[in-house]
Amino acid sequence: MATFLYKLGRLAFRRRHFVALIWVALLTLAGVGAATAPPAGTTSFSIPGTEAQKAFDLLEERFPGTSADGATARVVFKAPSGEKMTDAGNKATVEKTVGELADGSEVASVADPYTGNAVSQDGTIAYASVKYDVSGMELEETTKDALEDAAQQARDAGLSVEVGGDALQAVPHTGTTEIIGIAVAAVVLVITFGSLVAAGLPLLTALIGVGIGVASITALASALELGSTTSILAMMIGLAVGIDYALFIVSRYRAELADGREREEAAGRAVGTAGSAVVFAGLTVVIALVGLAVVNIPMLTKMGIAAAATVAIAVLIALTMVPALLGYAGRRVKPVGAKSKLLGGGRKGSDKREGSEKTDHQPKENLGTRWARFVVRRPLAVLLLGVIGLGAAAIPAASLELGLPDDGSQPTSTTQRRAYDLLSEGFGPGFNGPLMVVVDAKGSDAPQQVFTDVSNEIKNLDDVVAVTPPAPNKGGDTATITVIPDSKPSSVQTEDLVHAIRDAGGDIKADTGAETLVTGSTAMNIDVSEKLNDALLPYLVLVVGLAFLLLIVVFRSILVPLKAALGFLLSVMAALGAVVAVFQWGWLSGLLGVEETGPVMSMMPIFMVGVVFGLAMDYEVFLVTRMREAYVHGEKPDQAVVTGFKHGARVVSAAAVIMMAVFAGFVGSSESMIKMIGFGLAIAVFFDAFVVRMAIVPAVLALLGKRAWWLPKWLDRALPNVDVEGEGLRTADERGPGPDEDRELVRT
Repeated sequence: MATFLYKLGRLAFRRRHFVALIWVALLTLAGVGAATAPPAGTTSFSIPGTEAQKAFDLLEERFPGTSADGATARVVFKAPSGEKMTDAGNKATVEKTVGELADGSEVASVADPYTGNAVSQDGTIAYASVKYDVSGMELEETTKDALEDAAQQARDAGLSVEVGGDALQAVPHTGTTEIIGIAVAAVVLVITFGSLVAAGLPLLTALIGVGIGVASITALASALELGSTTSILAMMIGLAVGIDYALFIVSRYRAELADGREREEAAGRAVGTAGSAVVFAGLTVVIALVGLAVVNIPMLTKMGIAAAATVAIAVLIALTMVPALLGYAGRRVKPVGAKSKLLGGGRKGSDKREGSEKTDHQPKENLGTRWARFVVRRPLAVLLLGVIGLGAAAIPAASLELGLPDDGSQPTSTTQRRAYDLLSEGFGPGFNGPLMVVVDAKGSDAPQQVFTDVSNEIKNLDDVVAVTPPAPNKGGDTATITVIPDSKPSSVQTEDLVHAIRDAGGDIKADTGAETLVTGSTAMNIDVSEKLNDALLPYLVLVVGLAFLLLIVVFRSILVPLKAALGFLLSVMAALGAVVAVFQWGWLSGLLGVEETGPVMSMMPIFMVGVVFGLAMDYEVFLVTRMREAYVHGEKPDQAVVTGFKHGARVVSAAAVIMMAVFAGFVGSSESMIKMIGFGLAIAVFFDAFVVRMAIVPAVLALLGKRAWWLPKWLDRALPNVDVEGEGLRTADERGPGPDEDRELVRT
């Protein structure tokens, strides 16, 4: 592989006009597709195999034409202090508002509070339910404006009015902190390379890659039913890995220049060595993201595949466009140790000119070298300190509670959250998460009696405030019953109630043959959480197992990949502990803009496992391949660790800081899910890069010595030799490029 990538790097350097034209054309094509594509619809939340989804499908079949997926709105009214909603003036205002809402072209129905028993017992709060023909993301702006105008007119009349539901659903934005994250990345790159041009290359190529990926997702969003969060997550991951992959290749290119190689040769060798690590690091990320398909949640599968495609684009750009841009940059990209004139280079005594003879004095050891020597001298102490520290950070994860966000997790500044709070105040917290029980009595001889029996059985359960009378369909064989819990939707009590209703339905089915199903957004959220929990272990085994095999091929070792996997588990558990402490317990919540604490998003653990594992293997591959390269070239194990840190620690540290900055930028998102994922990934990268890879990894390798690189002979013969260390490039370097190199590349 190293030889092929070496030729590819030289070809891209030489044919840079052609390579740049291809990528610009792809970016343009994707941009045009995104600009002309129809807007994306609402995110499909189909969860195959769950009872809530089965009940939803049954409703579509037995209650046709009900627009089950249509947008909804709850317009909540509160009377001024000392007044009631039943007062004549307030009642007239509400009825006028209801009439205005009913005139909308996309409105299916509006329920009057005074005829639908939607006034609180103390008479201070009432609500009107609005049902639309289309989903929230498909509503026209005029319809949303009409809803807001009607609410404002009621406010002008003296009432407090808030609007809940998904009718006012907006595409989440990430805020200005995303720009700050990119700015931090730019500063780190300038400090790392000492050159504005060299620093700009990773940013430029990463932005092009993310632009192609996100524009392609936008173009396909309507056809593939991709949600708005899909492109944000693809941007988050694609931007981080895109900068990192280009950073490693540019860094290796500068090191090759410092060794005296010509620029085309340096580009080829950089792609052949660092590029090999990029390929395998990218493969681990892609495996982790595509592996999300095993959960069998379509939305999560699409998010994973879209992000994986963006990562694949980042790898291809790093291997082709980075060497092409290095060709354009020419002498403006300096060797290691040299700075541009703008940053102090070229001054007398400031640094060596390119191609000058080496000075007599011994260069000062860098921080990575000094740290590695310290760890090699005291490996056991460093190992214990790192493991104990991560273990302490992971303690809050033992209190992990899972759920999916609803209007109760919105900021208090939003009308959706204020509507949620008003409904809780007037009707109880469970009113925001009603359960819909679907009774299928098609096989029963007395359907009406079955409906009554189910209703009575539910009334006798704990944590039930109200049960509506059964509402049968036209055929009389299926009915819906609405159950109002006593607790809020995300509580453990509500989850227990859902299971209690399902258990009672099992007994009824045994007696009558009728099937009782529980659905609704609350029940769907509970089913999603359970499905994700059940899938976590198989997913972990699949992803870690495949990546473990891949790393055996890369490192030709058993213990090094095993150490990598165990270190990852430590970092992800510590990161989950930090997420629980902030988003569930409320630590530092004000600093991070977390207005409402509560259960951690149910897909957070499995998503973090997938993404963090892929990113963790990035640092493992980039850092440890330099150690193995030194070891196979004859250095002793301890010295190989030091050499690996000498060449890789600075760049890996810079890559980690950049990735943390990019992920932390998404903490400013208006979407609670994006905020939580951004924080979780940023803290996970910190733990993995600076504790696991920078401390635990060298400590373990120092303790293992030569045993770290042990591989059974039979397995060594069976494994393909991918030559990540670039051993085969020595002979290629001596031969030099041939006249038929382009054709040879194609044949290869």
